[in-house]
Amino acid sequence: MSINYAERIPNNVGLSDNKVLQRALEQWQPKFLDWWREMGPTDFNAAECYLRTATSVDAQGWATYGSLKMPDYRWGIFLADKIPDRRIGFGDLYGQPAWEQVPGEHRSTLRRLIVTQGDTEPASVEQQRLLGHVCPSIYDLRSLFQINVEEGRHLWAMVYLLHAYFGRDGREEAEALLERHSGNRDNPRILNTFNEPVEDWLSLFMFTYFTDRDGKYQLKCLAESGFDPLARTCRFMLTEEAYHMSVGMLGVGRVIKRTVQVMKEIGSEDPAAVRRAGAVDLPTLQRYLNFWCSSSLDLFGSEVSSNAATTFANGIKGRPDENTAYTDHDGRNATVALEQPDGRGGVKREEVPLRNAINEAVREAYLRDCEVGLRIWNRTIAKAGFKSEVRLPSPRFNRTVGWWSGHRFDPAGNFVGEDVWMQRRNGWLPSESDRSFVRSLMQRVTEHGKVAGWIAPPERGVDGKPADYDYVRL
Repeated sequence: MSINYAERIPNNVGLSDNKVLQRALEQWQPKFLDWWREMGPTDFNAAECYLRTATSVDAQGWATYGSLKMPDYRWGIFLADKIPDRRIGFGDLYGQPAWEQVPGEHRSTLRRLIVTQGDTEPASVEQQRLLGHVCPSIYDLRSLFQINVEEGRHLWAMVYLLHAYFGRDGREEAEALLERHSGNRDNPRILNTFNEPVEDWLSLFMFTYFTDRDGKYQLKCLAESGFDPLARTCRFMLTEEAYHMSVGMLGVGRVIKRTVQVMKEIGSEDPAAVRRAGAVDLPTLQRYLNFWCSSSLDLFGSEVSSNAATTFANGIKGRPDENTAYTDHDGRNATVALEQPDGRGGVKREEVPLRNAINEAVREAYLRDCEVGLRIWNRTIAKAGFKSEVRLPSPRFNRTVGWWSGHRFDPAGNFVGEDVWMQRRNGWLPSESDRSFVRSLMQRVTEHGKVAGWIAPPERGVDGKPADYDYVRL
């Protein structure tokens, strides 16, 4: 499906046929651009960046590359091609026709889900807005800007749905998406993870690996929705989300590659010696991983949730890959055994209705996906001749949402008392000393073909270009 780039707002939804909606979005557009200039990547609006954009939503056109300034990026509204005679694939309405309009009884629930998803998109741009000043290479700077402009477009995707299907309430919610700001004390973003500071590139790589992967799973669930415009929107967003996660996987991999090179050069795994040599020691990297993974696990919600059961039953939000990953699309009478704290420092198992455990099913699928990158990273360590490994923390560790919230467990999932937690938390999570050290490595490198000393060079470039291509002209 082609995209009309002759229009002020590029789209493939026939926006020019709905003048009321077109005018409303054209009134929102200047506010979005003001937000971008104020809260987007600072001091880089004049830079020429080699970025991809979509000219169609098929495989031939969704990634078209060219150089442009970020404020000139053609943010627009792109929905995946419509599936003829699409049916709801789960819950009580299984097999019924998907909805083209919002059912009145589900209006508030769908609006809440769209707003929550939409709020994460500008939040991540705000979290990352200062990182260009400490980029490890021009290649990495371009990766950051690609993520930023696509998160901006994902905001447009949700704003279109709010304007097109939710009337005045939707327009007001679209305004509020530009009024909340990451980390703002008075008007923060909705989800806690999106208020966390991202002050260094190790945090960025962990964020894009773990937190953007949560975004992938949320989009996959919404892509199953009986509300077809939402499902089509999310299906196309997923094509762009994959790149964001690859930045994280390759970025962490390059950090580890450089670390083990340094360890071999100095003949030592001692963290202090590795730091003195200007690399990120593996224990510090593990602590960053523990933080961003556990924070991202909270985004899936409580292990048992009546809201999740209701949205599944009503065909609003499914499970990722519902048609291929599951055989029981109803789940009305099924149960699953879940672990929970027993109140005495131990763990017990409890049978709960499957529908109420949807959040946990999605979280478990997410963790299996996360393991893929760790296997690759650990092969790099082993290939260099070292026995160290990086590991995912237990889902019980450092949780602030759900059953495990308020309980203290170590990264292996063992119960610990509050006194032990306070004594050892800096060995499990980044301390201020860790963060200060990592920030000290963040020296900006923009010389053509050069890379900062704490990270290995990329193995390949973008769009067939060499890794040392001049991707951003400052």
